[in-house]
Order: sequence, then C-alpha cells, then structure tokens
Amino acid sequence: MKVIIIGGGIIGLGSAYYLQQAGYSVTVVDRTDMLQGCSYGNAGYVCPSHFVPLATPGIVRQGLKWMLNASSPFYIQPSLNRELVNWGLKFMKSATRQHVERSAAPLRDIALLSKQLYESWTTVPGLDFAYAPIGMMELFQTEQNAHHAHETVKEAAALGIEARVLGREEVTQMEPGMTLEALGAVYFPGDSQLYPNLLMRNMLTYLEKQGVQFIPHQEVTGFAATGTRITGIRTAAATLEADHVVLAAGVWSSALARELKLDIPMVGGRGYSVTFENTPFKVHHSIILSEARVAISPLDGNKIRFGGTMEITPLHTPPRMRRVQGIFDSVKRYFPGFDMAVPPADQVWYGYRPCSADGLPYIGNLSRYPNVTVATGHSMLGISLGAATGKLVAELVAGQPASMDLQPFHPERFKR
Repeated sequence: MKVIIIGGGIIGLGSAYYLQQAGYSVTVVDRTDMLQGCSYGNAGYVCPSHFVPLATPGIVRQGLKWMLNASSPFYIQPSLNRELVNWGLKFMKSATRQHVERSAAPLRDIALLSKQLYESWTTVPGLDFAYAPIGMMELFQTEQNAHHAHETVKEAAALGIEARVLGREEVTQMEPGMTLEALGAVYFPGDSQLYPNLLMRNMLTYLEKQGVQFIPHQEVTGFAATGTRITGIRTAAATLEADHVVLAAGVWSSALARELKLDIPMVGGRGYSVTFENTPFKVHHSIILSEARVAISPLDGNKIRFGGTMEITPLHTPPRMRRVQGIFDSVKRYFPGFDMAVPPADQVWYGYRPCSADGLPYIGNLSRYPNVTVATGHSMLGISLGAATGKLVAELVAGQPASMDLQPFHPERFKR
C-alpha cells in the first residue's frame, strides 16, 4: 500500500517513521528542500507543561493592546482577507474558560505520548537529536503572574503533571552564575529539550536509508479522485498515484484542504529565532519569560536559541526586525548581564506556525474522503507533539484503534 505524505516537517517525517515501520511504501512530497521550515527554527521543547491552548480568555484583548507596539510578542496585522476574518471570528469564539478546561486533558495526553515516543527514539541508531530531560522554568516578574503561577500549579496537579513554584533564590540556585531579575518561576521537571536542526537532519537521513522516498521542490496543486477516494496528488511535474494521502503541509494545508472541500480555519503565526554557539550566556533549563513570551533554549551542549513572537501576517510579508529586537530586549530585562546584539537579518530565522482557530491541532480522517488523513495546525507545539502525531497518523491510516481519544482534534470539528 502506497502512502503519500504532503509536507516534510516534523509532522510529516514523524508520520513517515511510523508508516514505514508498519510496512507501507512511503513518499514525502514538499514544496521546499525540507531543510529550513518551522521544524528547524523552533524552541525544541517537548513540553507536557503546555496544556493551555493558544485561544484563551483575554488573549484577544491583550493582542489589541500589543498591536500598537512594533516589538510586542503578539500581533495580528489588520486585513479584510476572508480567511483571516473567518479564523479570527472562530478564534474569538473559542477563547473561553470552558474551551481551556476541555482542551487541557487532550493536550496533556498527546504531549505525554509524544514524550514517551521521543524517549524511545533515543535508542534508535543514527537518530541522535540531543534529547535532554532538563525540565522547564517559566520565569515571572509581576505579582499578577506570581498569582497566576500558583493557579497553574494547581491546574497541573489536577492533570497529574508535576509542577511547583520556585522563589527567586531557588531559581538563582538552579541557574548559577546568572544575574536574574524575576520574582520566581513555575518549574516543570517533566519537560525536555531537543535540538530541532539535528532531529530533522538525522530523520531525513534515517528515513531515506529505510526506503522512504523524498520529492523536494514540488508543490502539490490538487488531487485526483474517483468517487469517495483520492487516487493521487497532482504537482506541476506529474500526477502521483496513492492509496492513502496524509496532509501535513503546515500552514499551507488549509489551501490544499479546500481542494478536498474541507475548511480548516488556520493562519500562519510567524515566529523568529536566533541561535548562538559557544557564548558566555548559558542556561541549564528550558526557559520561558512569561510576561515577554520569549523562549530560551539550551541546545546540543554548546548552543543557545532565543525565540518568540506570534505575528499573524500574510505569508510573504517581509520580516520585521523590530520584533527580533523585542526578543533581545526582553532577555536583557530578565537577565541584565545579557549583552549580545541582534545579528544581521540574514542570521535571523523566521517561519510560519500553522495556527488553528481554537489552538488544537487537526488530526483525523475525512468523512468525504476516508483515505485522506489530516495532520496539521499544531501552532507552537509542532516539535513537542511531532512524534505522537506521527504515531496517531499511522494508526489512522491502518484503521487501528488510536493511542488516545482523537475527537477533540477532528479536522471537521468547525463544520458541526
């Protein structure tokens, strides 16, 4: 049985890994060279701590305030684009306390499954990705976020996720040698860190050796269908036959989904990151700067990555370096000893995260075309949920019982 996966990010490669293991003939088609997308420039967190979806109460109001600040961490570029308006209306409707409470357990379950699977990958020869179970600290500077930290710990405990609030002295002890401006942190000892670039490069090499075929620089333009079955995909070069198709093209999935008569509300949330090697600025844990929404990642022993912003903007908008300056300014507010300058624009990575309208990924088979599996919309959790999503996709293709309840992630949930 031949499976074609559209998309060579971590979701596509994770799916290829488990489908190949299950005995399928797998081909991955991507519009790029598969060497620079969001699966590369992200923070590299494997984070069961992230059980709160992007769509939360207050985020819209906060976003409106931030729109006036060129270096703010969240920005929606005003537009009358029909897709953006559709997404925005659904996003605002989803941003409720009830939605947050409903989403917590599914996000926990898929994150814990993914962590377990990543740990199993560390034993696979040739698949090194600098996996490090070092835990995460979310630093806070305000009394408001200190109160929120205690609430987060209660919510985590209710979900069975270990977390505790640390005072300033405890944080300083855990990050020795750093001058710190923070009241404290929420500490999640169960979170882990990996190096996305190493993961993706080694996954490509490993899968190719296992017989997975890769077709780069081919944009999928449509599908061939007979009745209720998709029989292949169309590119500018050819029509490729398939018994099953997996749509895992990240932010470009929504346009392809329309070719399948499916509306999956999704926009690109642009993020930026900068990576340094062998710097004197070192941290021992994955770190989030709560008020600034900035991520700091220690990578592969000698590297550190700063990343952040959620910029809802058209896909061809030139990068805004003021956003990158905002990331660096935020790091310095928490760590006054930090004195690195923003590098030239050609050394700054940016990419578009596929943001669903309710902050949950789209994972499932289609009712119109049962031999199509959708796996996209993971927003900032693509790497974290990549291994689990790949496993779930393989189960969906095979018609096997899923490792967890997938109903909250159903790709057709917004038409119900």
